[in-house]
Order: sequence, then C-alpha cells, then structure tokens
Amino acid sequence: MTDSSVPDISVLLADDHALMRESFRALLDATPGLTPVGEAGNGVEAVRLARQLRPDVVLMDVRMPEMDGIEATRQICSAPETSAVRVLILTTFDLDEYVYAALQAGASGFLVKDSTAAELLGGIRLVAAGEALLAPRVTRRLIDAFTKQIKPLPGTPHGLDTITEREREVLTLIAGGLSNTEIAQHLHLGMGTVKTHIGRLLHKLAARDRAQLVIAAYESGLVTAQGSRS
Repeated sequence: MTDSSVPDISVLLADDHALMRESFRALLDATPGLTPVGEAGNGVEAVRLARQLRPDVVLMDVRMPEMDGIEATRQICSAPETSAVRVLILTTFDLDEYVYAALQAGASGFLVKDSTAAELLGGIRLVAAGEALLAPRVTRRLIDAFTKQIKPLPGTPHGLDTITEREREVLTLIAGGLSNTEIAQHLHLGMGTVKTHIGRLLHKLAARDRAQLVIAAYESGLVTAQGSRS
C-alpha cells in the first residue's frame, strides 16, 4: 500500500513516437504513486503542456520535430513558471552526444531507452525528489567521452572561490558520478555531513540541483575527462 497522504508524482510524457508514449503511460498507470498527466509529440507541445500542467517531472525524448528535447528542456527549466519542473532525458547510445547539452539546458539527469522498468520508475522518483540521476550504468563513461571536448571557461566561476577544500573534494566526486553513499565511504564522512556539504555547494554555486554541480565542475576545469585538475 502507498501512503495516501503523499501526493502522486505527476509526469508529462514527451516523445514523438505514439507507441512509446503509450508504453510509458501504461507503465505509470500501473504504478501506485505515479500519474501521467499529459503527452506531447514534439518539443513545442512539451513546453506548452509543462506550462499548463506544471508536472513534477517531464520524461523527455531528445529527437522530436518542431523543437528538440534539448531546447524544450532549456525553455522549461529557464522559465520562472516552470522552474520547479524536473526534466529526465531519455537517450539512446547513438544520441549520447546530447547528454552534456541536456545537463547544460537544465535537465536533472538521463536514462538510456533500454533501461528496465524499475530503473525508469526509480529515476522518475529520484528526480521528483530533487535529486539528479547521474549514476546509471553508463553515466560515467558518457561524461568522460563527451566532456573531452569541453574547454574550461576563463576565470573562476561565480562561487567556486568561496568553497572549502572539503567541499571541493565533494564536488570532484559528484562530477565523477559517485552517489552520496560512495562519497561518504570515500571521504570517511557521515551521510548527514555529505548532505550538508552538497547543500552548501548548491547554495554557493547557485546550482538548482546535482546535475548543475557537475556542469560547474567541468566548465571550471576543476574536473576533466581524465580526472581532477592538479
């Protein structure tokens, strides 16, 4: 049984393949606590419905007509009226080059389209809770592969010069795809301490979630595809 006092997570499905949307809807309909509230066949519809429905999560495909999922994500995440909406990108191995762009646009994470039902449902719940889905089975390899082309921005990004050495260590590990549990084990810290460091990083770097911390780490040059900067 689910706790009736906890509101369902509302999900908007954005994919140009009707069969894919129907499959996702059927899965969500059969899952307590998750409610599909709308379907979009292109990016323009996704933005319009996000503004109209204010879902908790948008399950967003990348390649769609009229407006792709990256631009739709950017418009949803940057607009004040939908800034609380979380976007979970769906990608395929031949679209991996879009992963970094999706995170830059404001996405809270991504899943590959051949993920299991359990991975998909878990990812939606994780993102709805304000976390970032950055450690599925292929994330670290993808980040390594597609951040090789990212050149650090000149100067020190806003807030990076205010973080402590311990916060810098935590940020480096976040960018490497480590979970809170793995960070705690690596640095021999308690979970509460790790969460406190992450909260301070979010505040100091003006990041909306964990995904944006990864972007800051790579764009600053603190972390590169080969590892942390010396």
